[in-house]
Amino acid sequence: MYTQRFLTLKSFLSTSRIYYSRKMSKCTIGVGQMTSTNNKEENLNVVKRLVQEAADKKAKMIFLPEACDYLATHREEAKTLAEQLNGPLIKEYLNLAKTFKMWLSIGGFHEIVKDKNDTVKLNNCHIIINDQGNIVSVYRKLHLFDVSIPERNINLKESDDVVPGKEIVEPVQTPCGLVGLAICYDLRFPELSVLLRKKGASILTFPSAFTQLTGQAHWEVLLRARAIENQCYVIAAAQYGNHNKKRVSFGQTMVVDPWGKVIGELKTYSENVPKDEELLMVDIDLGLIDKIRMDMPVLEHRRDDIYKIIQLEKGLISPDSQESFSFAQKTILSSQAFLCTQHSFAFTNIRCVVPGHVLVASKRIAKRLEDLSADEISDLFQTVVKVQRVMETVHGANSSTICVQDGKCAGQTVPHVHVHILPRKSGDFDRNDDIYQELANHDRDDSIIRPPEEMVEEATLLRKYFYLK
Repeated sequence: MYTQRFLTLKSFLSTSRIYYSRKMSKCTIGVGQMTSTNNKEENLNVVKRLVQEAADKKAKMIFLPEACDYLATHREEAKTLAEQLNGPLIKEYLNLAKTFKMWLSIGGFHEIVKDKNDTVKLNNCHIIINDQGNIVSVYRKLHLFDVSIPERNINLKESDDVVPGKEIVEPVQTPCGLVGLAICYDLRFPELSVLLRKKGASILTFPSAFTQLTGQAHWEVLLRARAIENQCYVIAAAQYGNHNKKRVSFGQTMVVDPWGKVIGELKTYSENVPKDEELLMVDIDLGLIDKIRMDMPVLEHRRDDIYKIIQLEKGLISPDSQESFSFAQKTILSSQAFLCTQHSFAFTNIRCVVPGHVLVASKRIAKRLEDLSADEISDLFQTVVKVQRVMETVHGANSSTICVQDGKCAGQTVPHVHVHILPRKSGDFDRNDDIYQELANHDRDDSIIRPPEEMVEEATLLRKYFYLK
């Protein structure tokens, strides 16, 4: 039987230094560099060759640069060449992934859309495709490059035709770890990278088409800074060379490790070197990330008492809100909650079966799952997965028991839909399934009631993993 049913505050704070325990595993990836033009067929052939080469070299995933679909010569051509996400070019990419059993990062795809005035616009999309040939994530570029330096022949105003994205996308679980998605100019806004790290990212990606001028000045230093401050690998697939008479890209595709060391890079553009495609092969070592973060836990050292930068996602409220939550006839104070979404909230538990046992409940009082709408159910379980990931990270666990007691006969003692999340470790119970008996009995065991101040302290620590402050 597991004897320590809940953590003291001291032991909880100690376990917060333990990050998700992984074996010292490595994953081989490919990172492509190319010179896109307005010839989509030619660009696709380059992508095919890069994917083929990466597959031959046993890569699990390949990262391609921004605008790997095309770089147009003028604005109207850009709109003419754009497609929807179910168009023929995306289907080619999906087929490539499936054929070569390769995950693809399509670093910048021009998605055609219409604004509220029915005007044709574009989204600059970073798309992740799994090895089964399915799109698993789409990020639309948040920060648009509007820069004019006439004396350097730079006049780019992305916002003329591109619609800015509206949300930060959750990091994507891939064979090489949790990948946080960004595009090119996003590199200059460190808040985005910090938020992705707080959401669990092990890798930050910046597929780019940096100009020659800005690339020479800032490319490497920015990539290394993002890696160091967030203790993440940074992968930056780059466009290279002359795309047309008006556009030149810097190149220097690069991978930086979480200590800030450049572990692989390709050439920068030179007028004496013709356009070329190249593939960089590197190994991502997840164990190195864990070691660096344990040795120097910078995320825990942020001065929340001095400065705050709070992310307000769709459906997400500030952790400083004075709002309280109804849990059947009980009241959960905002100080004991650590995450609130549009339809759900997560909070610390007064009786814990194992360390890190927390609850996620629907915001609207509903007795059974069947009483929730489809949107509420979707939000509830997406929140559960998000919380599960963090609880395993905090408690050094590699598994979780997720349980819903849906109705009185199933053991539900609080008539309000809620999900139990219990981080699991090898040997935490003599018999693995004993946890269900403990869960059934724990609400009647007053000896394990936790003091309110301990629950508040735990919620305060957990909140740091969901909100940038």
